[in-house]
Amino acid sequence: MALVWQYRTSFPASCAPPPTKEWVRTSQTSIVTECELPPRWFKPLFKCWSPQNHRTGSLLPLKPDSPEQADERDFEREYEKLQKLEDQTKKLHKDMKKSTEADLAMSKAAVKISADLLSNPLCEQDQAFLESMTALDTAMKRMDSFNQEKVNQIQKTVIDPLKKYSGIFPSLNMAVKRREQALQDYKRLQAKVEKYEDKDKTGPVMVKLHQAKEELRPVREDFEAKNKQLLDEMPKFYHSRIDYFQPSFEALIRAQVVYFTEMYNIFSDLTEQIDQAGLTDEQREKETEAKLNELRALSIVADD
Repeated sequence: MALVWQYRTSFPASCAPPPTKEWVRTSQTSIVTECELPPRWFKPLFKCWSPQNHRTGSLLPLKPDSPEQADERDFEREYEKLQKLEDQTKKLHKDMKKSTEADLAMSKAAVKISADLLSNPLCEQDQAFLESMTALDTAMKRMDSFNQEKVNQIQKTVIDPLKKYSGIFPSLNMAVKRREQALQDYKRLQAKVEKYEDKDKTGPVMVKLHQAKEELRPVREDFEAKNKQLLDEMPKFYHSRIDYFQPSFEALIRAQVVYFTEMYNIFSDLTEQIDQAGLTDEQREKETEAKLNELRALSIVADD
């Protein structure tokens, strides 16, 4: 005979099952057998209702989490933080490498441009232009040299430490995998013990129960040791990131300050060498536009 439960038809929104043709309804109550209850509503329904409280419609209090459930939730939270930290560290390492590569490419391109200008035929005909291009070429080479020093400094103080820090995570992930394997072994043997505990307490069953418990004990101790170690050390590892990275970021800032200070000095010297006329940018723009208009006025470039 199927188990019969009686309950009020006024369910809370969170527990109310949808109406189906399989349900037998009366004016005030409904009789539902276990086999008639839609499967997807069976579990939520009996979390909220029981024969003792069906008249009042009150909710049953949820069971408090067991220590194992609380530990598992703490473990997942801490491990998720470390996974995000691993992803962010790898991304930062990749971005820093791209940044230094772009810096080097920029300074090398500047040196190439100044060298091309210096080899321009105009330099053979105009002494003033030759002196300006020579000053520019010297400035670009100095810039490239300081840029190389900056990149080397960033490589040693930022990029290499990031790479070493990222190298720790595979060992951490392996420890997590060993803990997960120990957990699965623990659950399997725990289920075996519970199976024998649910059977009639005959002699053979009691012997098998004792054997299962003996088999479970070292596996449980192994899991608990691995779990405790990770729960103790993962937060420490996560919080240590500040002490580890702070010197690197301070070194990055110092390297940038030194570099841009030198760039200010280099280009200030260059400006004094090539800006003999003392013209403003607006005056230079007007002068360039006037020269361009003169070229446009030539018959060989005039529009048809």
